[in-house]
Amino acid sequence: MKILFVHNFYISTAPSGEDIVFKDELELLKKKGIEVITYTKYNDEILSYRFKNKLQLPINIVWSLKSYKELKSIIKKEKPDLCHFHNIFYTISPSAYYACKDAGIPVVQTLHNYRIFCVNGLLFRNGKTCEDCIGRIPYNAFLNGCYRNSRTSSLVMAFMEYLHRIIGTWNTKIDAFIILTEFSKSKFIKASLPAEKIFVKPNFIKNNLEPHFNFKKFVLFVGRLTSEKGVMTLLKSWKKIDSKGIVLKIIGDGSLKKDIEEFIIKHKLENVKICGYLPWEEVIENIKNSMFLFFTSECYETFGKPVIEAFACGKPIIASRLGVMEEIVEDGKTGLFFEPGNPDDLALKIKWMLDNTNASIEMGKNARAEFEAKYTFEKNFEILIGIYQKAIENNR
Repeated sequence: MKILFVHNFYISTAPSGEDIVFKDELELLKKKGIEVITYTKYNDEILSYRFKNKLQLPINIVWSLKSYKELKSIIKKEKPDLCHFHNIFYTISPSAYYACKDAGIPVVQTLHNYRIFCVNGLLFRNGKTCEDCIGRIPYNAFLNGCYRNSRTSSLVMAFMEYLHRIIGTWNTKIDAFIILTEFSKSKFIKASLPAEKIFVKPNFIKNNLEPHFNFKKFVLFVGRLTSEKGVMTLLKSWKKIDSKGIVLKIIGDGSLKKDIEEFIIKHKLENVKICGYLPWEEVIENIKNSMFLFFTSECYETFGKPVIEAFACGKPIIASRLGVMEEIVEDGKTGLFFEPGNPDDLALKIKWMLDNTNASIEMGKNARAEFEAKYTFEKNFEILIGIYQKAIENNR
């Protein structure tokens, strides 16, 4: 089998979770002897656009003729059996699906976020979850400037999403969708994607990580420093407790970094350390040595890879009781839940974890067992190949 792997990277200096999953799956397939060719773009190129190119960007987001022609050429030369897409925004565009289907190539799309019916991809607005545009004309996205707080940019994204919904791109040009959890699957079905084409396959860890049940005196947050990730809720809870000399490490970068730094200074939180962006290997080393991890998102995540990284390392999670987390984390067994956006409830859960270290270690052992049962390299490969076969059948 020969696979054409397609991905639009966001920013090269700050790899997203989608970027990491793309590379992990690429490595997985190659290790299993599958021939893989790639077609990739980087959104960095938008920064170097001349004025004329910037004027054309809204058109290219909706339909990139360049991507269509380039993919047609690759398909003609390489003759792949299947094309697997991860991200198409913002320089590849949905035209890529048409290049594949015009050549009779089956198409698989992994949906890492909700962007095909929510312009910001998060189902999140004004600090709360939002489903206003699911199955509807996305005029609210424009009115509220949901994409980067810009009505103009939101209009472009909303038009792209709605046009391709109307002309049937999402439903007829894709043979199989890979969704990461049953919760996310329910949202995509609500948005009218065909249920028979949707398959659940979680993310996985590419390396054979060994669990580490001992710990040093710190706890950990790993993720983007943006409002929907709940970092400010975490800091508000942290200042309410006696941390007993335990340090809160924050790994990641993002638009909220300055606000976080100002909050730490204002409230004299000397036991909080901002580590910035770190290479994956250093992130894993920090996870291994931590007591537990936080997953404080206040939006509907599609998965949350730091959670299974923590599970692989034998660490429990304190997670917001929201969306997919209720599917991945078992309260009292592999971690604890708190009410999303509620620093008082989160503070109580932190205090319990710090006061009950033996129970926390047992949760970490349960988390490792959960990882071995669901999120290993081998199990993921079996599911992925099965989805590829279904896509080929659906394309006939």
